[in-house]
Amino acid sequence: MQPAKILVTGAAGFIGMHVAQLLLARGDRVVGLDNLNDYYDPQLKRSRLARLTPLPGFRFVQMDVADRAGIERLFAEERFDRVVHLAAQAGVRYSLVNPHAYIDSNVVGFTNVLEGCRHGKVEHLVYASSSSVYGGNTRMPFSEHHNIDHPVSLYAATKKANELMAHTYSHLYGLPATGLRFFTVYGPWGRPDMALFLFTKAILEGRAIDVFNHGRMVRDFTFIDDIAEGVVRVLDRPATADPAYDPAQPDPARSNVPYRVFNIGNADPVPLMDFIEAIEQALGRNAQKNFLPLQDGDVPATSADVSELAAWTGFRPATAVRDGVARFVDWYRDYYRA
Repeated sequence: MQPAKILVTGAAGFIGMHVAQLLLARGDRVVGLDNLNDYYDPQLKRSRLARLTPLPGFRFVQMDVADRAGIERLFAEERFDRVVHLAAQAGVRYSLVNPHAYIDSNVVGFTNVLEGCRHGKVEHLVYASSSSVYGGNTRMPFSEHHNIDHPVSLYAATKKANELMAHTYSHLYGLPATGLRFFTVYGPWGRPDMALFLFTKAILEGRAIDVFNHGRMVRDFTFIDDIAEGVVRVLDRPATADPAYDPAQPDPARSNVPYRVFNIGNADPVPLMDFIEAIEQALGRNAQKNFLPLQDGDVPATSADVSELAAWTGFRPATAVRDGVARFVDWYRDYYRA
């Protein structure tokens, strides 16, 4: 495949950095965009960025995706072949206290990216959705063929909105667009607001960890290297219309326009207490635990059916949680000299 010019939004983010590294390693040119906001420690974002800036073919642009004029200019000047849109206001719980940040970034920002792709005639848009779109669903494993009409957080609602908006642009303008529903991503360079980071930090500092729903949680933890590989595999195969799509019996996973959605998860749900045990083993320390009720906006379990991803790309995430956790702990101790 010929090298391409690719926009990666959220390039200083956890997933964005890893995706950009993979693309650069194979010879693509990458323009990385990020606003370096202070939702969490900007120094961690700058450290991630420092791993990209020396690499041949990389250029960084500091900009917010909500900057309509700036995004229009960027697309007009750069003429991207493909776009990987990962910039978003992340976090379920923060959406309960600062909802406007989610509308600005996840809805307004996504509109700007869609318009850029439309006018720039981008050959494929791949964007971050989330397992949170399954909301109150209890049928496991979650499948792209399931209905997702019952989100339980504004974050989830904005991600469902992204999927609907992408479908509209695929329908109206023929834009090939693929949404990726990420399942609990973890690993080196992860976000400080995620459970693995919070738990590791607290245990090393001798503080108790907060264990919600009294530990009765299950998550489809997915290692960052698997996520990045999945993103790139999907990027290389633009969405196409499904000739078998039947509008009289619409399937949420299919369309008669170039639009797709895929789960990316490990397809191996792990009880939260087993996850904590893996952290304790990697650290060589036991955690003090505060058992608390389920938080608003959260769900007790996630589980991914990844058969659609495997059929489309030939790839399935498969990193075992104990291996992934150990690699995170090694990174954490090195980065923070802990």
